[in-house]
Amino acid sequence: MKLTPAVKVSRRIAEIGRDAWDACADNSAYDGNPFIRFDFLNALEEANCAVERTGWGPQHLSVEDDEGQVAAVMPLYLKSHSQGEYIFDHAWADAYERAGGQYYPKLLSAAPFTPATGARLLCRPDVDQEEAWGYLLGGGLSLCERYGASGLNLNFLTQAEWAWTGGQGLGRREGQQYHWENRGYADFEAFLGALSSGRRKTIRRERREAQAAAEIVCLTGADLTEDHWDAFFRFYMDTGSRKWGRPYLTRAFFSMLGERMADRVLLVMARRNGRWIAGALNLIGGDCLYGRHWGCTEDVPFLHFELCYYQAIEWAIERGLPRVEAGAQGQHKIARGYLPRPVYSAHYIADPALRAAVMRFLDQERAAVEQEMEWLEEGFSPFREGE
Repeated sequence: MKLTPAVKVSRRIAEIGRDAWDACADNSAYDGNPFIRFDFLNALEEANCAVERTGWGPQHLSVEDDEGQVAAVMPLYLKSHSQGEYIFDHAWADAYERAGGQYYPKLLSAAPFTPATGARLLCRPDVDQEEAWGYLLGGGLSLCERYGASGLNLNFLTQAEWAWTGGQGLGRREGQQYHWENRGYADFEAFLGALSSGRRKTIRRERREAQAAAEIVCLTGADLTEDHWDAFFRFYMDTGSRKWGRPYLTRAFFSMLGERMADRVLLVMARRNGRWIAGALNLIGGDCLYGRHWGCTEDVPFLHFELCYYQAIEWAIERGLPRVEAGAQGQHKIARGYLPRPVYSAHYIADPALRAAVMRFLDQERAAVEQEMEWLEEGFSPFREGE
């Protein structure tokens, strides 16, 4: 299928449309990822989460084939800050502005507020991938010049995209998260059997105490109601206000998520004395359960571990999912079976002086991250020696 070289810019994903967008997101290489679907990204815009006034101005790119059909797309935002990204470039911004530069606006390709790996250069499976990627990247770089943006950043992209964009001259950044991997466990007890005896005892005790303190319910699909979202939003706002000062998601977003993606949602809730007291939100992918948000209104020992980590592992094992990604940060996850794994981003910096400094930094940072991941897994893995 021949592509036309013109790249279109859309100020709302709705201008591209669900069918056209998801025809690109349905590529078998990544079609199980919920965060690149039209419904997820569109809900963020409709619910006024990822819009201009919050510093996330949509600038989505699309490429058409010679029949006028959308063949490739790229989620893209013009950012006036670096919040809600989880790939931290604040030090770059501070250094550049101290030197007299202007770091914002910048361009970002990402799933907003979502530290989960996923494709950023989406193309229909019947088009030439490298040609489509080239047009999308070229369009992003041209838009960067047009807006006088400091750079083009692609966060949490796939390893294949990371390698390709690095070959196009972008700086390659590597970070780490903590992921649980399913080694063919028959059930949760089989997973525990792979751990050291000390970790088995600790996890069993944590689960026993958490489950004794509250009734735990897993909800997905038609079981989700507005009452559940009302309760969960209270948890989300409480956690957001304490941890980072400004929760990003609106109440309307959660209703839209329930209306449009209920089968992709797993909400793990805890109830005591007939009242919801805690909850953890997960999104279901084709090969992964993605842990996203947690909150509570009562402090119950070990309930966070039970809802966010152990229930997720149990649910993934029951459904044969290969992996659970538990979100950003948290070395305490290692003791619960979540081991360090790399995540990737790519960065084009327009100013040659800043670009040179950032590229040097990235070379050093990659080596340090890889060493740290090896040290953490070797020194703190809960699995029995040889596992």
